[in-house]
Amino acid sequence: MHDLVVAGGGPVGMAAALHAHRLGLDVVVLEPRTGPIDKACGEGLMPGALSELGGLGVDPPGRPLSGIHYVDAATGAQATAPFRSGPGRGVRRTTLHDSLAARMSEVGIEVDRQPVQDVEDAGTHLVVAGRPTRYLVAADGLHSPVRRLLDLEAPQRGRRRFGLRAHVAQAPWTSYVEVHWSHRAEAYVTPVADDLVGVSVLAGPGAHFDELLADFPVLLERLTGERTKVMGAGPLRQRTRSRSAGRVLLVGDAGGYVDALTGEGIALGLAQARVAVECVAFGRPDRYDLIARRLGARHELLTRALLQATARPVVRRHLVPAAQRLPFLFGAAVNQLARPAGRSA
Repeated sequence: MHDLVVAGGGPVGMAAALHAHRLGLDVVVLEPRTGPIDKACGEGLMPGALSELGGLGVDPPGRPLSGIHYVDAATGAQATAPFRSGPGRGVRRTTLHDSLAARMSEVGIEVDRQPVQDVEDAGTHLVVAGRPTRYLVAADGLHSPVRRLLDLEAPQRGRRRFGLRAHVAQAPWTSYVEVHWSHRAEAYVTPVADDLVGVSVLAGPGAHFDELLADFPVLLERLTGERTKVMGAGPLRQRTRSRSAGRVLLVGDAGGYVDALTGEGIALGLAQARVAVECVAFGRPDRYDLIARRLGARHELLTRALLQATARPVVRRHLVPAAQRLPFLFGAAVNQLARPAGRSA
């Protein structure tokens, strides 16, 4: 009988397993994919994410991030918000995966290469992929199979947005995450290594990466190196009826997602992983949904507000000029998202 099974071997799932091991729980990770798992991701770790990783003894290599820099593709207006709680870090998704996997191997956490295709409630415990366990933490991503198995999905409303990402082989020209705004999309440029930058684009359905990049002529002039293949993800908006159901707790993207617009997904997922395991370890899984909602409250509020506002062309046109005129307000919003999440209660 395991104390905990973790479904999903991405960064959030591995963080949950490491927290479980730290608290003395018998834990196993179920993940059918092998090797470093890549996905379309902005690859910028906020200061809060670095704090969560540091608590697990994980320190992935990358490039320091000083803050967020907005650029309006049409007018050239710019606004900058430095991080006040310390630097973030640009880290390739595969590098982050390798660092967490190495830490799991170091402490001896088992990884079982099979998918979760069934979850049986046996009353006093669960049976997950044939393994008896007291609890299941599902960290199996944006389109979580566990969420579907337990009928925890809620109807989707609002804008359908997708993310596209590639890497360009060249030296970074800034220590900031640059966010370039056009009339229909945002392009995120993140330095992730001394000779590599990540370029992610968020937009509605149907548009191709090159077509969207054409909206940003100044950025295109800067991108001089060889480009990797483009990866995609979406639709980004995912809603759940609850982040928990009995002995099952959903963490990270599996527990619902608003949009990648504000770039806090990894930080929030890592904090949820910590809280979920603490709730299990201290016998209070019933508290997880409430605490997770509190952890994500400021993120969801700011992301929803920005997403809804920028759906209106007039607001979108004036967003960066407004941030330029009101740097204190822009900086306050960025640093509300960047600061470390609170501890569980």
